[in-house]
Amino acid sequence: MRVVGVDWSGRTRGARRAIWLADVRDRELVRLEDGRTRGEVADHLLDLAADDPMLVVGLDFSFSLPSWFLAERGLTTVDDLWDAAARDGERWLRACAPPFWGRPGHPRTPLGPELRATEAATAGVGGIRPKSTFQIGGAGSVGTGSIRGFPVLARLRRGGFAVWPFDPARPPFAVEVWPRACTGAVVKRDPSARAALLDERHAGLAPDLRARAVASEDAFDAAVTALVMSEHAEALAALTGPGHPDAALEGWIWTP
Repeated sequence: MRVVGVDWSGRTRGARRAIWLADVRDRELVRLEDGRTRGEVADHLLDLAADDPMLVVGLDFSFSLPSWFLAERGLTTVDDLWDAAARDGERWLRACAPPFWGRPGHPRTPLGPELRATEAATAGVGGIRPKSTFQIGGAGSVGTGSIRGFPVLARLRRGGFAVWPFDPARPPFAVEVWPRACTGAVVKRDPSARAALLDERHAGLAPDLRARAVASEDAFDAAVTALVMSEHAEALAALTGPGHPDAALEGWIWTP
């Protein structure tokens, strides 16, 4: 199994510097690089799958939204949501109307449960928990990247990827990841802490790849996520549905 971890970004400017891709083969990190837009990442993943169908990709953005949001808009499948995001997502982001929040002048105004079932069920790490995808501004927000990621998921699916758990996990397939579940409670903003974790848990990295992972928090997240996924290749190969009734619409976070 070949594993690629992608540290995602919803930025309109500087996305090439913020999106990192880590490529792990036979549990060895062989590539760690930035320089692609979201669309170019999709192109690249489709090319990789064409060359090596035994590919699993971890993407660190939410694959869906809480089910009540879909129901209120008549969206009966996740495909409907992804299509709606391709059509209306930029308007959602500009307006930041409830239930979205986080931009200046747009306070938190819940209209329903803010977390998906998977976010509520995922154990915290060092006091940190997954955030609501409705947060599209402010520290740690994941909503903007997710809304801009939904059309990429649709494109990967059209190109032959399975997207777990909406599809059975047969390669090539993509899973939603939360990097904190892979890195643990390390202080990721501290380069010395990043270096210490890499040396303790992932010794033997090529010096140039280690240096990139130490120098950038985004690169670090991509590298560690891909390495941990590769360590769990057998579990990924045998991955089944999460067994939660909301997963069919809301998706599910893969955790090691």
